Amino acid sequence: MVNTNKIKGRMKELEISQADVAKALNLAQPTVCQKINNIRPFDLPEAKKLADLLGITSSEFEEFFLK
Repeated sequence: MVNTNKIKGRMKELEISQADVAKALNLAQPTVCQKINNIRPFDLPEAKKLADLLGITSSEFEEFFLK
């Protein structure tokens, strides 16, 4: 389960939209919305790509994706 508030906060800090995330993950924007809001799960490759996009380090990964 992702930490929705932390993901959205980092996106806002970096001025990255859900459309930007969708393009980077090669997903539809509604799918990204569902994943960020814990309606659908991220798979590990998607989580890794999102972490890279948002500059989330390996030591921060748990805070964002496993809470």
